[in-house]
Amino acid sequence: MNYQSTRGGRKSVSAAQAVVQGICSDGGLFVPESFPAFSAEDIAALQQMDYRGRAVRVMSPFLADFSGGELSGCVSGAYSTEKFSGGNPAPVVTRKDGVSFLELWHGPTCAFKDMALQLLPRLLTCSLKKIGEKREAMILVATSGDTGKAALEGFRDVKATRVLVFYPQNGVSALQERQMCTQEGGNVSVVAVRGNFDDAQAGVKKIFCDGELRRKIGERGLMFSSANSINWGRLLPQIVYYFSAWCDLAAAGRLGPGGKVNFCVPTGNFGDILAAFYAKKMGLPVGRLLCASNANNVLTEFLTTGVYNRSRRFYTTISPSMDILVSSNLERLLYDLTGRDGAKVSGWMAELETSGQYHVDAGVLDKIHGLFYAGFCSDEETKDEIREVYRSDHYLCDPHTAVASRVCRRYREETGDSTPAVVVSTASPYKFAPDVLAALRGGEQPETDAFRAVRELSALSGSPVPGPIAALESKPVRFRQSCAKEEMGGAVLRAAGWKG
Repeated sequence: MNYQSTRGGRKSVSAAQAVVQGICSDGGLFVPESFPAFSAEDIAALQQMDYRGRAVRVMSPFLADFSGGELSGCVSGAYSTEKFSGGNPAPVVTRKDGVSFLELWHGPTCAFKDMALQLLPRLLTCSLKKIGEKREAMILVATSGDTGKAALEGFRDVKATRVLVFYPQNGVSALQERQMCTQEGGNVSVVAVRGNFDDAQAGVKKIFCDGELRRKIGERGLMFSSANSINWGRLLPQIVYYFSAWCDLAAAGRLGPGGKVNFCVPTGNFGDILAAFYAKKMGLPVGRLLCASNANNVLTEFLTTGVYNRSRRFYTTISPSMDILVSSNLERLLYDLTGRDGAKVSGWMAELETSGQYHVDAGVLDKIHGLFYAGFCSDEETKDEIREVYRSDHYLCDPHTAVASRVCRRYREETGDSTPAVVVSTASPYKFAPDVLAALRGGEQPETDAFRAVRELSALSGSPVPGPIAALESKPVRFRQSCAKEEMGGAVLRAAGWKG
């Protein structure tokens, strides 16, 4: 299977080239030329496999230039029991009210990004060999919190790669920042951007399209690649856990043959919920896709009205990984819903760049309404949901998961839809211990010492602190560099060791 640009470029590339390149030369995103269809029998066969077997089966049609042995080796290394505790990297936990949580945070950085970023380095190094690339890959990452640490950990000391992470200064949690700035490894760098996530993301995209920067790092034997979900190799592994969740629910007797599931996803850059859409497109019995946002509810407005307007107030919330106003992966959805009309998508993206907004046509909006429900909640509602879930089920959830839980609750109450629902749980509550603890205590001011909050949350809930979080307190801070958004290109050249 080959890949093409969402903006209409005629040239197709192999899976390996798409993974290495990360983003198309015209600024678009790579999408597969077609999607495999999974029959009821295919999905039934997945139920008999463990997570690793399911991953190989779901991803193999998209990676035609990888041998079965290569893909199996990548998957086995990524999802080993040493990296993911408990045997199943993506367990499903069902609450008393029948709503389930898909826990995606049992990996080495305690966030769902591990599900893809433990695999991507393996796919990338294999892809570099396949296309005969002799240069090292310089992985550029813009993060709203979790992607940065997951990329740093996934690519740590991986041969033929370097990693540079940009994160918004004062725009991530204290523990997220600590995770990144204490990162070990000889090939990693971290820089805080004086701005928000959208500034960092726009800066990275600009760097990818800067021919002079590409030339300069080329002189150092480097080439750009990406670990954000704009890279197909990052997005593809996320499709797997929707198939796996459905299989686990069916195996537990909560679904009959062909029974549908609604997935509620806390959403910022639209990659995670897009993966659920792709799973549905491939034949997984999915009902409604519930898009959950915080106060930065640009997606709620778009999925409801068809108007995407990034020129709005930006909020810093207690769910910082969703503090995003430009959702890059939405471009892939639009490409699909327009019947792969690259010119139309390119036009909308140009409008967004020049005027800050675009408006899709009625036909596309009708399709969106048939697929998605969109909702959002405030920080106060998020805190209330953390308390309510803990009160009713003695279950701790982080603020991002709480946003999705509240939106899911509201959807079920408003519509009466009793379809089995799965809330995608994206991070350990201990990554946001001060805010979770404050919510449980009735909304008091968060503890300013993040590690004290971790210990108190553990004492209150009786749950153990995840090892990666517990180990952070004693790690030395390695990275303290910051830059203005206009200076990101210079930071890239310094990380590349360019002396010109």
